[in-house]
Amino acid sequence: MSVRDVVVVGGSIAALTAVEMLRMEDFDGRITVLSDEDVPPYTRVPLSKGVLTGTESIDDVVLAPLADDVDLRLQTSATALDIDTRTVHTPSGPVRYDGLVIATGGRARRLGRPDQVERVLRSHGDCARLRDDLAAASSVLVVGGGFLGMEIASTARTLGREVTVVDLAPPLDRLLGAAVGGHVRSVATQAGVRIVVTDGGVRLLGAPVPTGVELVDGTRLEADLVVSAVGDVPNVEWLAGSGVQLHGGIVVDSHCRVAPDVVAAGDVTVISEGDGQLTRSPHWTNAVDQARAAVRALLHGDSAAPYRPSQYCWTEQFGLDVKMVGDLDPQGEPTVLDGSLDEGSALLAWPDATAPRTVIAVNHRTPPAKLKRLLKPAAAAAPA
Repeated sequence: MSVRDVVVVGGSIAALTAVEMLRMEDFDGRITVLSDEDVPPYTRVPLSKGVLTGTESIDDVVLAPLADDVDLRLQTSATALDIDTRTVHTPSGPVRYDGLVIATGGRARRLGRPDQVERVLRSHGDCARLRDDLAAASSVLVVGGGFLGMEIASTARTLGREVTVVDLAPPLDRLLGAAVGGHVRSVATQAGVRIVVTDGGVRLLGAPVPTGVELVDGTRLEADLVVSAVGDVPNVEWLAGSGVQLHGGIVVDSHCRVAPDVVAAGDVTVISEGDGQLTRSPHWTNAVDQARAAVRALLHGDSAAPYRPSQYCWTEQFGLDVKMVGDLDPQGEPTVLDGSLDEGSALLAWPDATAPRTVIAVNHRTPPAKLKRLLKPAAAAAPA
């Protein structure tokens, strides 16, 4: 059937990109966007940086406003999906579609008990609460040493707070590899961050607001403010019983399709690699690229090009601008293409310069497009 009414569920960058792509593909039908947020779509990237410090407001991070012909319904959550009748159910009533884009993203994963008011950073609301708490704190304990956790630690140190980061492994090694991860940790330590690596999980202490953590060996660490940055959970509960395949997220095919006239994009999705393994890529670039591919598939079917991930991500922390393309967690010593980590600016490749599967730029002016061109062609074309 011809697609005339498209419903986009979600208020994420993937949702906004889907709307923009629909118009770029000359779709002139009706577009309805259902978002459970109370503000228009915004970029989450500055939340751990400028918005958390207070130098930027939510108005600064709201993305380009949607066109007047787009029906944006804020504070409207999707509660169920009926594929047979092509209906999205909401608290205010059913919304029918003949084309559906699911871009509900994820929410912060939590460690605490239901009676604990755990501080996390995922939405602008989370950020506002965390910013207020940070203003009143002199010490901060961050649980989780990934990109987000270390960015929060960097911001807290910029504000002069005492900072401890706790993780199950040396922070950033699982993402950037030991060479670059070790360099970032060294810079963080020089900036005054204390890093604690534990062999097991942690237990949040205190209620309603946690005031510390207990490690598996019984060690207790305390702080004025405890922040959990331990990943995210895809928002898929509303799809229970819909027939949509769920396995750690919405399982999509190579065209980001879920069911007839239903596509999905962004952090809510998982995709099959060549060996059948399902993986997620919860990064900003993936959300944008996948939304574009999903819309093309929704409008053009099999004639649309399959989704090809750009394999690009980045982080800014402790005065370091780290850009990465290719496989996460590169193993072994890198090949130095330019500069050096000791000198403060480096362009690195793994496993070698002739056929790199990972390229990382640390405070290096190489733009993302050039980084992507440096990848081994087979790696750049592999599905994520």
